[in-house]
Amino acid sequence: MLNTDTDPAAGMHSKDVLQEAQPSLDKPSPDKPSEKKARPGRKKRTFATVAVLALMAGATAVGTTLPDPKSSDAYRSLEGEKSAVESERDSAKSSYESMKSKHDTLQNGIAAREAKVSTRESEVGKADAAVKTAEAAVKAREEAVTGAEKTKAANTVGDGTWTVGTDIEPGTYRAAAAVGSTCYWGIYRSGSNGDDIIQNDIPGGGRPVVNLSAGQDFNSTRCGKWEKQ
Repeated sequence: MLNTDTDPAAGMHSKDVLQEAQPSLDKPSPDKPSEKKARPGRKKRTFATVAVLALMAGATAVGTTLPDPKSSDAYRSLEGEKSAVESERDSAKSSYESMKSKHDTLQNGIAAREAKVSTRESEVGKADAAVKTAEAAVKAREEAVTGAEKTKAANTVGDGTWTVGTDIEPGTYRAAAAVGSTCYWGIYRSGSNGDDIIQNDIPGGGRPVVNLSAGQDFNSTRCGKWEKQ
């Protein structure tokens, strides 16, 4: 501060010195242009820049002082859980692939077996058809033999008296086997009770033959069977 007391060495008061110097401070010098006052907008921009720099410096300081999140217990716990889940996932994936491989193998085996079964069924069907054909042929032969036997039986005459056209068919009959010496056969007019003899014989052997017509009676005694020719 300026001392307002009297300066004995200078021989004048300091107040007078201030008064003399005051005009030169208040008024601009004629030789120099007057300085312009700072604009309010420029002050605001300067303040904002300073504030941003301060925030950046503070953020940098805070960032350097924060702890590493990877070193925390919570992070390590989450990492462990993540590893466990990944391990379970890989195990499940491996198990699924193994089961899928077995499933595919079984499916292929089933398909092959089904193809074999289908082939065997086809072969069995063919065999059944062949058996049925053979059975039909055997049945036809049996029926033919049976028919022939029935026909032969119908056309076979044994011992007894038979009316031709009623009991036996007309035709030529021959002894089925050689007759003995006691064989007798006779042909009579029907209804005559053996009184009207048309023909008779005691052949004594061999295989005799007789011709029978409707309206006749045929008698065979101890001659065996006669077969229609």
